[in-house]
Amino acid sequence: QHLRSRWLHRPHKDAEQVRFHYDLCDDFFALWLDPLRVYSCAYFERPDMTLAQAQEAKLELICRKLQLQPGQLFLDIGAGWGGLLLWAAEHHGVHAMGITLSRHQHAHVNRLIDEKGLRDRVTMRLLDYRDLPPTARFDRIASVGMFEHVGSARLDGYFAQLQRMLKPGGLLLNHGITAGGTDNHQLGGGMGEFIDKHIFPGGELVHVSRVARSLGSSGLELLDAENLRPHYARTLWAWSAGLESQLDRARELTSESTVRAYRLYLAGCAVAFERGWISIHQLLASRPSGQLGGTPLRGAQSAYPFTRRHMVTPETA
Repeated sequence: QHLRSRWLHRPHKDAEQVRFHYDLCDDFFALWLDPLRVYSCAYFERPDMTLAQAQEAKLELICRKLQLQPGQLFLDIGAGWGGLLLWAAEHHGVHAMGITLSRHQHAHVNRLIDEKGLRDRVTMRLLDYRDLPPTARFDRIASVGMFEHVGSARLDGYFAQLQRMLKPGGLLLNHGITAGGTDNHQLGGGMGEFIDKHIFPGGELVHVSRVARSLGSSGLELLDAENLRPHYARTLWAWSAGLESQLDRARELTSESTVRAYRLYLAGCAVAFERGWISIHQLLASRPSGQLGGTPLRGAQSAYPFTRRHMVTPETA
């Protein structure tokens, strides 16, 4: 299993597998995603939120957790169609770089950067995270809906790479799907094999405990963990409803077999999250610096806030 995982996640294989899914058809995904095309778990901060509102709430939650400030250097690994990358730049004033292996996403985000006049602060590159320059350093890093493509055999190297790219005192937020139990690494009943063949080739799920171990062994300190499993069930049902309402157009853009595969994938995964067969976690970590504003820290002191108050919106508080 370990050797198979390493073989599946060589750089050129990862590029092929990512493009198989994400370069299917931009207009097809636009039929059932929110206007920002955020293709990851939304955050239903209030029960009456629409999908679009919940996706904006998720972007803002990530920014609050990372404590983004104007002028910081921010890296978005697997930036998708640019939702978080552009939100962080427009709402928090960071200098942002996004990377992706999807040619369609790369082209789409670069068009948005130019349309929004953000070329001086935002860049989007067609690049594997392993090919970032060894001297690259960032204040903040986010990886959202990407580490499922890393492969269990390469998790240690993935977090070690992120640790090297973080400046001392920097923060990392890793948001991704995890296995629902310590022994089930994919969905049963043939669903896992179906998704691997027709939707996400090469995707691998590991339990959050395994993720935390890899994160810690790389020299990162885990600060906060949040399980968003119920949020993803609701997100997937919203996506499923969006696709079901546009079936004729979806068939025009892709094919009958593709539409059938996605109908099963979205509804099936919604049930899987509802039942707890799979889960999803946001893990916030830091690269410890031992200093606060140049002053050495003693003992259990920390530059990170002692409470979660900064993560809570005024409305929720």
